[in-house]
Formats: sequence, C-alpha cells, structure tokens
Amino acid sequence: MRLPNTAHASRPWRIHDLAPDFRLEDVWALPTPGGPDDLTRLVRQMTSGNGRFSGATRTLFAIRWKLGELLGWDRSDAGIGARVQTLRDRLPADLRDAPPGPEFRAVPFNPVYLTDNEWAAETANRTVHTVMHIGWVPDEAGGYRGQMAVLVKPNGLFGKVYMAAIRPLRHLIVDPALIRKIGHAWQMHADGRSTG
Repeated sequence: MRLPNTAHASRPWRIHDLAPDFRLEDVWALPTPGGPDDLTRLVRQMTSGNGRFSGATRTLFAIRWKLGELLGWDRSDAGIGARVQTLRDRLPADLRDAPPGPEFRAVPFNPVYLTDNEWAAETANRTVHTVMHIGWVPDEAGGYRGQMAVLVKPNGLFGKVYMAAIRPLRHLIVDPALIRKIGHAWQMHADGRSTG
C-alpha cells in the first residue's frame, strides 16, 4: 500500500540529515508483520537475491537493463564513487563505525547504514542517484512492519525527464510487484518454507 509522504517525513530518521538534497519519491507500507527486533531479518531477506519477478515486471526490467547497456547508463564511471560520492562519506562516526548491513547479491545497490529501526542502501547511474530507505515502524495491530521510502537525486534535466517517464510504470507495475514479492518471501519464511 502506498502511503503519504508524511509517513516518512514525520519520523525522526537519520536519513533526513544525510540526504537533504534528495527528493522523496514515494513511501510504501511493507506486508512484513513482526516484532520490534525484526528489521535485521527483513534486511537479510531483501539482500539475499532470492525470488524473481515475472510477467510485466520482468519484461520492464529486461528493457531497462538493455537500454542501460546500449546507452551506457550503467557503466562503472556513472555510479557510486565515480559520478557521485557515496552517502557513506556523509555518515557521522557512530554510523560510519558500525557495519552497514549485508551486501546485495542480485541488484546494484550498496548498503549505507543499519540501525535498530532503519536501513539505507544506494545506487547510481547516468540518470539518478537513488536511496532505498527501509524503516521499521509500529503497525495498527500493535506489532511492527517495514516501510520503504525511495529518495532520488536526478542527474540534471535528463534525469528529471527519465524519472517522470518511469514514475507511472513504477507506481502501477514495478513497486506493487516488489511489495508483493517482499510480502510473499516474508510469509514463506514465517511459514518455515524456502524463499528460493
């Protein structure tokens, strides 16, 4: 379920101080009910690389990666540490000295920091520098759940046009599929089944 931006902006997340030059693109409630200490479990799940998209989402990703290859959007000189500095360079000592969380196995994101109630990861290419922020928040049932926010810093006019062009596809197809995939893997783990 998509949430109003205030669901992210009103919370005292550390990311607010670290990425004030990024725009909040959207916020989503994750179907990951759990206890107060389950953020680490969600982070491990999201970085594991288990599960694949199908249907329209898989097709959209295939098109995007092919375009990126043909147009050079995803070359190493366009990413973190080349075109843009990592957000890790902005971390205060307490976050910089702590482990940032596990590395991703299947997607080009890098972990930035991990606390007891939030986690951030970043990626960059020729179009945009993106931060995925996962917060662990109280839910309406008295438990906790994940909340995903996407923050972006487009690369010039081209990046702004690119983000505007993909926004409908993200909101209607890609992000709902991602949320379902996260929820499915979470439930399978809760049921004691493999998520591979």
